[in-house]
Amino acid sequence: MARPKSTRVDDVTRHVQERLAARALIPGERLPSIRRLSEQLGVSKTTVVEAYDRLAADGIIASRRGSGFYVSGHAPPLSLAEIGPALDRSIDPLWISRQSLEAADTSLKPGCGWLPPSWLPDDELRRALRQIARAPQSSLLEYGRPYGHAGLREQLARRLADYGVPVGPQQVVLTDSGTQAIDLVCRFLLEPGDCVLVDDPGYFNFQALLRAHRVQVVGVPHTPSGPDVAVMAALLEQHRPRLYITNSAFHNPTGAVLSPLVAHRLLKLAEAHDLLIVEDDIFADFEHESSPRLSAFDGLERVIQVGSFSKTLSASVRCGYIATKPEWCERLVDLKLATSFGNSPFSAELLFELLRKGSYRRHLDSLRARLADAMGETLGRLRRLDIQPWLEPRGGIFVWARLPGDLDAAQVSRAALADNLVLAPGNVFSLSQSATGFLRFNVAQCLSPRVFDGLERAMEQVRGHCSQ
Repeated sequence: MARPKSTRVDDVTRHVQERLAARALIPGERLPSIRRLSEQLGVSKTTVVEAYDRLAADGIIASRRGSGFYVSGHAPPLSLAEIGPALDRSIDPLWISRQSLEAADTSLKPGCGWLPPSWLPDDELRRALRQIARAPQSSLLEYGRPYGHAGLREQLARRLADYGVPVGPQQVVLTDSGTQAIDLVCRFLLEPGDCVLVDDPGYFNFQALLRAHRVQVVGVPHTPSGPDVAVMAALLEQHRPRLYITNSAFHNPTGAVLSPLVAHRLLKLAEAHDLLIVEDDIFADFEHESSPRLSAFDGLERVIQVGSFSKTLSASVRCGYIATKPEWCERLVDLKLATSFGNSPFSAELLFELLRKGSYRRHLDSLRARLADAMGETLGRLRRLDIQPWLEPRGGIFVWARLPGDLDAAQVSRAALADNLVLAPGNVFSLSQSATGFLRFNVAQCLSPRVFDGLERAMEQVRGHCSQ
């Protein structure tokens, strides 16, 4: 049975409920006036009155004579699933993470975002662990310093300088992960209701994290050379965003690399509109040759760079960083102490041991060659199934590809779960829900023939249902 079309009253009611769920409106706060909301949403005053009356009848808001409408009661517990449009769970931004992390050991995970354990430097990690355990003053027992491990920050500053980012150790703040780094930056810079730009398609956890900060999230179409700067210019005029979060190198999910021309235009727009940029550089070490960095062109004036080693070293060694202007570091450190009382000195010491002895560099040389082979093999197998890459990445771990015909990637992903196959449907990554026919593939997780056998069966199953 077809679902009834929503009315304008339904739309206004849903708009208010979404603002309540996102805590953009809190208990006791006055709602926009009837005239103001009607102008804002482009509906009649009668429509707003009817919507407010409906919400008041449900006890969600209350009318105060001569004063207007106010939010009733207490704020409900935060629910990320309720913020934003109501989505099928298969296209929820957290769906891939939950499926990948909860899957049985026998499951295949071509949709996940990390390397197989067998690709990571297990022996080197164990040797570094033994070295730390023998040290007279072990990081196993103490809190870390506010900025984090001094030696590791020096190592990171040298690595950033190799990418052309002018930074000293005093401009590097260690965190427990790249995600925590972005969370701290958001806590530092954003207020509820602010607007933040993300790529569309873009990394799904950016969406989830920003929803937790109760901000407005707006998507910028992504192209093979970076964000669509013409569309971004219009969005900057319309929404006046505070922040833009992106990957420059091996963009997630598309594998695209930022071009110098787009980087230059993007920074000019950022300067004109007082936009700050968070550059998540988590995939930097997968590159054979360095691609342009916004942080290098900008000199960390309005670009903040974050990163971690969870993709290349170990998901269990939680250590990330923030590189930014010196005057912001002190305030970020205070915020880190207030919310987590520092970061793990054990993880930082372990990473420092690997970086300073050269074992990490040797691991990367081997890893890049292995990924190049996996990329070629995965692209060939996808094409044999008539699945077409959006672009042919020059490295990294991701391929963004379109399914044949009008196949729905969410339906294919649900069917594949019965085969213990975890895929990554495109609309998980798309705010505009415009990637219905796309899947993201992790080439390091695609080497078993079972992946493509299961994918082919899932595609045939969906085709069969559609033809009935």
